[in-house]
Parts: sequence; structure tokens; C-alpha cells
Amino acid sequence: MDAETLPYALDLVTSSGVCLSPEKRAALRTSLLLVRRDYRFEQVRLWGRIQGIRGAYYIAEGLGPDRAGARSRLYSLNGVDWSLLPPPTEEMVAITAGLKGRFQGDPSYEYENVEKKEEGERPYEEEAAPLIKEEIRLVAAIHQIDKAVGIVPRGAYVKSPLGPVHENRNFEGLSLTEAKKLSSYFHFTEPENLKNKTLLEKADLDPAIDFLDSLEHDIPKGSWSIQVERGGRVIILRSLLWLGLTFYHIPNTKQHGYIYFGNGEKNIDLPFML
Repeated sequence: MDAETLPYALDLVTSSGVCLSPEKRAALRTSLLLVRRDYRFEQVRLWGRIQGIRGAYYIAEGLGPDRAGARSRLYSLNGVDWSLLPPPTEEMVAITAGLKGRFQGDPSYEYENVEKKEEGERPYEEEAAPLIKEEIRLVAAIHQIDKAVGIVPRGAYVKSPLGPVHENRNFEGLSLTEAKKLSSYFHFTEPENLKNKTLLEKADLDPAIDFLDSLEHDIPKGSWSIQVERGGRVIILRSLLWLGLTFYHIPNTKQHGYIYFGNGEKNIDLPFML
């Protein structure tokens, strides 16, 4: 959610349990605008909040000219003071994959990563791997959530012939009919399914705006909930795979965004719930 329109945007997703006091909203907006100035970002967004046992992490992201390029992410424990997070790596995702349970809410908290020795050695002997800080787990969780359920409406962004992705100034929003379809929304990350399409399937696509993967082929099928709220004025999408991710779009306008308010854990039981 863009920091400029944060109070208004938060009102649109209150039905998902995203509730902040007026004081907290004002503090977040003011501090994020200062972050944009100090770090010289072109745009700053409130990504969401990951709730821990002892406290919560407020997450923000700063964007540059290339909207699909690398993003700088920051966290705050009070919504006022922000600290930069290290960029995510595949190694971070791998070493935190085995960590289960709630976040603690303390970035300096360390998890034990005990790995058994290779086969052929005594099974009761275990070797303690280096401790993993919760800050690393936080980075990996944000990266996974963004990759899996960070979405945008079709046509909101355009890819230039040189590669960078920019906001589409001609985008005037989806119609109400189109906004009710999963095919009208894209994952805002590197496409995977698009690369496997044949030339015949790509013939009807516009390479300037259809350069991302659509939600209609997400696995498991049924992992998204679409609802029309406020008398048809707002379209709300909720992820059932990462509970707490809410996307909103006001049809026939440029206004859209998403926010995550959850515990940072994937709903691995979803295939058995559908």
C-alpha cells in the first residue's frame, strides 16, 4: 500500500481484520514518508505486519524506477523507527525452510538448526549447525509471500522494450466484469508458466502488459477468494494459501494494492481443506 494513501487504503481492507488505530496509521504514514525522503526512494509502501509472540514486525518496501526490480525492505517494531533488512537469497530460504512455529517478535532471537549426520554414522549423534537469527527468517518469509501472492491487476504495469517495468499511465482500472475474474490479476514476480506457453498461446497476448503469470492457473485451484464489497465499489482478493494477504482494487480507477497481516506461516493444510 502506497504511503501517500495509506489511511484511505487501510479502510478498504478492514473486513479482513486489518485494523490499526488512528494514531498508528498517522505514525506509519509520517514515518514512511520520511523513509522515502531519507533513502531517496521513488515510492514507499507499507507491505504489512507479521505478528509474533512478543511483538510485531511492521514491514515496508522502497521502490526505484524499475518497479519489478530489486526492492529495499525495512522493518520496524514500533511503526516509527525503521531498519533495513538484508536482500533475500536462496540460501536464506533454504536454511530457514525447516523452522516451524510462530515468530518471536525479536530480530535478535536465535533458532537452533540441528542437522543429523549423513547415513552410515551413529543416528544419535547430532551436529549443531550455526544459529539462525530471526531477522534472516523474516527476510525469507517476506520473500516467499511476495513471490507466491504479491499480485497486481492486468495492465497496471507496462514492460518497456529495454526491460524495465513502469507504472502504466494509461491504466484506468479494470471494469467490474473483468475485476471478478482471476485471469485479470498477475503475480508481480518473475514469470514461470509464461515461459512454457506455445507460440500459438502467446499470439493473443500483448507483450507489453502480459509479461507475468496469471492467477487462474495457481495450484492448488481454489487458493484465492474473490469478493465484491461495498455495493460493487471494491473488489477484494484473499489468499487462502498465505492467510492474511488481502488485495483490493476499485474498478474503473487506478487504485489497487495489497497488504499482509498474518503470522508469516504458510497454510500447508489448504489442499485438504478444499
